[in-house]
Amino acid sequence: MSRTLALAVLVCLSLGATALVAADTDASPQGTPGDVARPTLAQPTLAGDPENETAPRIVAVAPNPEASGDRGEYVVVAFPRPTALGNWTLGDDEGTASLPDRTVSGRVAFTADPDSLREGVADRVLSVSDFPALANSGETVVLAEGGRVVHRFSYGRAPSAETWTGDRWVPYGATDFAPRTTGSTSVRAFLTPDTRVPLDTIRAADERVLLAGYTFTSARVTDALVAAAERGVTVRVLVDGGPVGGTSERQVARLDRLVRAGVSVRVLGGPAARYDFHHAKYAVADDRALVLTENWKPSGSGGRANRGWGVELRGPSSASLAAVFTADWTAHDTVPWESFRDGVEPVLADPATGEYPARIDAETFAVDRVTVLVAPDNAEARLTRLVRQANHSVRVEQMAVSSVETPLVRAAIAAARNGTRVRILLSSAWYAEEENARVAAQLDRLAAREGLDLDAKLVDPDGRFEKIHAKGVVVDRRHVVVGSVNWNRHSLRENREVAVVLTGDEIGRYYADAFDSDWDGTREIPLILLIAAPVAAGGVAVLLSRKVRFTTGDECVKPVDTL
Repeated sequence: MSRTLALAVLVCLSLGATALVAADTDASPQGTPGDVARPTLAQPTLAGDPENETAPRIVAVAPNPEASGDRGEYVVVAFPRPTALGNWTLGDDEGTASLPDRTVSGRVAFTADPDSLREGVADRVLSVSDFPALANSGETVVLAEGGRVVHRFSYGRAPSAETWTGDRWVPYGATDFAPRTTGSTSVRAFLTPDTRVPLDTIRAADERVLLAGYTFTSARVTDALVAAAERGVTVRVLVDGGPVGGTSERQVARLDRLVRAGVSVRVLGGPAARYDFHHAKYAVADDRALVLTENWKPSGSGGRANRGWGVELRGPSSASLAAVFTADWTAHDTVPWESFRDGVEPVLADPATGEYPARIDAETFAVDRVTVLVAPDNAEARLTRLVRQANHSVRVEQMAVSSVETPLVRAAIAAARNGTRVRILLSSAWYAEEENARVAAQLDRLAAREGLDLDAKLVDPDGRFEKIHAKGVVVDRRHVVVGSVNWNRHSLRENREVAVVLTGDEIGRYYADAFDSDWDGTREIPLILLIAAPVAAGGVAVLLSRKVRFTTGDECVKPVDTL
């Protein structure tokens, strides 16, 4: 590992390791057929508690635009029925403005600068010349008719480029996709490093390849994309602009080569970014798609290091993923690689070069349904419900779990309290070991205290792979989650993430057996945990000795289900 990257990791650790868990670094449920996708901008929820729910009400305010002088402030009012605005006003602590004498209905945005508002903010935008200046520190906005207050709408200190919806701040341009469930189809399941991510999905494309990633340094994937572009396929690549540890020299070289070959490359990020990290890992090629837990780099998609999960999908699910890609590709916080590149200061990073045995083959299965989930839009609610409502077993294979208080861990604990057997397998990679060991110990103590069938441990790969990077879940040996979602609040609420829930008995058995082969062979070994106060705070290191269970490197087999 380069000295620059190591220093970046130490800085992250000194700040509480939030970033390392939020966006994994290689520094080293169930839906219903009626669900539909809504590729729209996030729509504010109804706010306030007006006595008459059919009365007009304020549903959103944007007090702190990114533009200088707060140009582009607006208030959105919902009018359930046609309303003449001749004697209506909007006011705040500083003054009151008369609304234009129009008859309106639906969602209407009022602003002094209608040209500065983004498309999709409301059904209609109206200019208000004496629009009150909204306070960034927070205040109450009042909607009135003839001097009678119809609705009051309060907000607190306003972050830049976000809209208050009455219950949360939403970044400008954030999407609001619903879970999308499609019916029976065929999928190909695989695990890395036993199988390198199969690129025939990309190689067979005739019309389009849309590839979304956090980081991109793979030469073999670059070759496949260049070949697709050369045969006339439309190829687009979208990556994160500020990955933890920086953008590597290899990524710069790979993206430069793609652009020279005619591939369109865009980067997501910047001060007005909708999400902290573009952390999704998927690709759409015509009517097929790949969904991965792994980054597009040798350690992940190249099978050189990581235990990861992946699946190739066919049919309508690819359209749902394409809709997510298009929404992000066209968003205000994406820029062409050519213009972004000048500001990049590449870092040195050594690629993974490991070789590992192929013990678990890729297999093709029929599944009953596939549900596409997106964070922060809908993944948290669906995944917590899926885990919480498990009937028999929950298997979790994760790079890291930040706390027992995170929503998905709490859901797993709730499942265990309902009599479900829960197993959580975590990485022992150096950058996650201390935190994972602490969480495993807390879960073990909870299980002992309450008599729960709940167990957590760290894995010792012993030559089968280098480290766990998967974000996989198997519920009741029937529902499988594959994707980029880490088990922490940041991943669920601040990042762009994509995952799929695969439902079927055969696919459930495949991933459950793969999990069990990583889980089995437990032994007790001593571990010295170094718990250091943040470096920036000048803390004192404390050494604690305890027992932590690791899995051994026993031969990978497919055992009888014991969960």
